[in-house]
Parts: sequence; structure tokens; C-alpha cells
Amino acid sequence: MKKMLLLVLLMITVAQLWSQNSKTSSEPVTEERNFRMPLIGETAPSFTAESTSGSITFPAEYGRKWKLLFSHPQDFTPVCTTEIIELARLQEEMDKLGVKVVVVSTDPLATHVQWKKSMEGLTIKNNEHVKIKFPLVDDENLAISKQYGMIHPLSNSTRAVRGVFIIDPDDVIQAIYFYPSSVGRNTDELIRMVTALQVTASEKLFTPVNWKAGSDLIAPVPPTIDGKVVGYDADKYYSQTWYLWYKKADSK
Repeated sequence: MKKMLLLVLLMITVAQLWSQNSKTSSEPVTEERNFRMPLIGETAPSFTAESTSGSITFPAEYGRKWKLLFSHPQDFTPVCTTEIIELARLQEEMDKLGVKVVVVSTDPLATHVQWKKSMEGLTIKNNEHVKIKFPLVDDENLAISKQYGMIHPLSNSTRAVRGVFIIDPDDVIQAIYFYPSSVGRNTDELIRMVTALQVTASEKLFTPVNWKAGSDLIAPVPPTIDGKVVGYDADKYYSQTWYLWYKKADSK
């Protein structure tokens, strides 16, 4: 009788365990989709990934350089193709600014290789063929896109992966741009932004609206003593009003 009772208890236990395992395996796995975008002033998220230039670790591998992280939702897309070719054409100018370009795309490395080969065979606006020297990074598993908050929490689409992050030599994010898939990015503005960030960082000044390299800069509001402004050289600075002071671009 005891043996029979033990056998029944064993069968009930096994049935319960099987039921629990079956329920667990059939339940859908819910992915945490709170992919927060790092903001200006925060440290750029680090990643190691394969690319057309081999394995890279970003941003540490690029040391005390400015970095331009440029992302794409898919290879062989027409708008993205024109953007990368233009970035390749501007490589020498980027080098002069001390900027390293890294391109992230959500397709696999093998597709990147074919896309790069195709782009290097094209000419846009009668320009010569260009060699793409910066890496195209494999983000097929969307790990980088999630780190940088480029995946919409309510969608599985990668269409929103069209961001630009400008990162300073301390690996701190200084500017962020996002573009729709139908509108090509403005590389002139990206170069203007990097130049402005470098100038304002070195001179501790600001830039006015529509500032371009070589134009006057804005000085912080100067201190006053008894209502009189002090501490600014009249040969270098001028004011429009008491709270708006400029520094002449040609002054040192």
C-alpha cells in the first residue's frame, strides 16, 4: 500500500513539473525596449564590433580625437549611399579637423563589404571615384542601435536608425542630429558644427546664429563694477548692447 501511495505521489509531482516547464517554454519572451538615447553631455556608449576595417572598439580606439558616429538603417539604400560617398569625399577635410568617422549600419558585415565595393565604383555629381577609408560597422543584432537609443520602443523597424552623434576628445557627446529616411543629411552643417564646437571649447566663447568659420564670436556677459563694464580690450571686443558682446574674429 505504501509503495502504491509513493508511486502515485511521484506521478503527481512529475506531472506538475512537466506542466510548469511546458507553460514556461510557451510563454512569449518580452524584450525590455526602453532604449534610452544618451544625451548631450553624457559619455558616449562603448561597443566592440566587426567592421569593414576589422574589429573596432568605439570610442576608446580613437583616443583624443573628435568622433562622428553616423548610423544607417540598411545597406544599398539610395539616400544613405549619397551620404557615405560625400563623407568619403570629405575625408581629407575631416582629417584636418582631427575628426574620425565611424558608420554603423544594421545589415551584416558581408553586405557592408559589397555595398562599400559598389559605392567606390560610383561617381556622384561628376566627382571622381572615392575610397571609403572609414569603417562600416556590423550592427545586424541592433546592439549598437539600442545602446544609442535609435530603436523606437513601439516598433521593430530600423527606419529611425539615421542619427549622427558628434563626440569630443573626452568621449562626451556634444551634438546629436536625426534625419528621416527621405531627407539626406547636410555634411556642410556637420563640419560647421564640429568647427564651432572646437572653437568654442578652445576660446571659451560662443557662436552667434548662422556662424561660419572666420566670423566674430560671442563673449559671455562681462562683469561690471558700479554699472561699468571692465575687463575687455576695446580693440578686440565690441558690444551691441550691455548683454551682447562680440570678439573680433581676427583678434588674438
